[in-house]
Amino acid sequence: MAKKRMDALDGIPLLSLNQEAVALARTFVEKGPVPEKAGVDALHIALATTHGMDYLRTWNCKHIANAEMQTGVAKISREAGFEPPVICTPEELFGS
Repeated sequence: MAKKRMDALDGIPLLSLNQEAVALARTFVEKGPVPEKAGVDALHIALATTHGMDYLRTWNCKHIANAEMQTGVAKISREAGFEPPVICTPEELFGS
């Protein structure tokens, strides 16, 4: 199953880590929408945001695809000059 998932990603470019994403992720944690223990999740959101992604698909509904958290993440992103991606599960994106 893992090989099948990795094969599905073949040819999709990786987003590069940049200082803007690190700073934005830190702000997500410092201002509170993302808990400190979910710093990697904050970075995941920040990378998608700073790279201008339209969507961030995830099955992580605890710290990423979480409606309560998304309002704060969107506000902080816009204050930093970025438009946040739509954060959703694959099922929500594809209407399954």
